[in-house]
Amino acid sequence: MTTPNKTPPGADPKQLERTGTVREIGSQAVWSLSSCKPGFGVDQLRDDNLETYWQSDGSQPHLVNIQFRRKTTVKTLCIYADYKSDESYTPSKISVRVGNNFHNLQEIRFCRDGVLPCCLG
Repeated sequence: MTTPNKTPPGADPKQLERTGTVREIGSQAVWSLSSCKPGFGVDQLRDDNLETYWQSDGSQPHLVNIQFRRKTTVKTLCIYADYKSDESYTPSKISVRVGNNFHNLQEIRFCRDGVLPCCLG
């Protein structure tokens, strides 16, 4: 998501999008996962349904890669995690990394338990 101003912590991204404060740009990217269980992949991760979700299936670290076709400024990234819905797959740590390719990624944010859901902006 991109926004002209800093998004307040805990803000509802869907409400912000409806008011024109932010614009969802995830559809402009290519999404891939390090692994997933059948029926719990990118489509479920991106479907705007809080009842569906991504489940990894493999060794850690579990990765969600979002690659834009051209240089894109992303000012806010919102991540929803619900321990009650999916306790064994809810992340305890989230690292956000950016770069021009997979080999030059640099961590810009790190979230731990207690700050989920989190908006990084």
